[in-house]
Amino acid sequence: MGLKGPLLVFTAAKYMRQVPEKIQRIVEDVVTSMGYELVGVEHLMHDKSGVLRVYIDKNQGIMLDDCQAVSHQLSGVLDVEDPVPGNYNLEISSPGLDRPLFKPGDFERFAGQSIKVKLVRAQQGRKNYKGILQGWQGNEVIIDMQGQEVRLSLDNIDQARLAPEF
Repeated sequence: MGLKGPLLVFTAAKYMRQVPEKIQRIVEDVVTSMGYELVGVEHLMHDKSGVLRVYIDKNQGIMLDDCQAVSHQLSGVLDVEDPVPGNYNLEISSPGLDRPLFKPGDFERFAGQSIKVKLVRAQQGRKNYKGILQGWQGNEVIIDMQGQEVRLSLDNIDQARLAPEF
């Protein structure tokens, strides 16, 4: 919590990139003013409509009532400000056990945990990586894959999620 800097967005069709500043500011202001941590935002566009997915968290975990409260408050502000072009559905979600990682600080915060990363362009002949997250350095995510250090450029990451093992 308290991590500042741009929130990042993952999309199925594009590499990880910044959420438009106006959307980020509005969502962050509403979510944090309600006492929640803003984990991240995804803006996914499909043909004629899209999804604005907002991940929230708090120390006690997220319940349905939390999602409903944030959805109610945020949808009102988004309707007035109208920062999202076209039609979209607003989804409020907890990050879940397979938490998506958005901010550089997330890659430090969850160091030591298992992670799955999907790349836009193949690196070393592959697009999918799974290993132990070592952290973040410069513009690279560092993971340990069975004793081998792999560095993945943030600019080439399509998705990064924790990969809990049961």
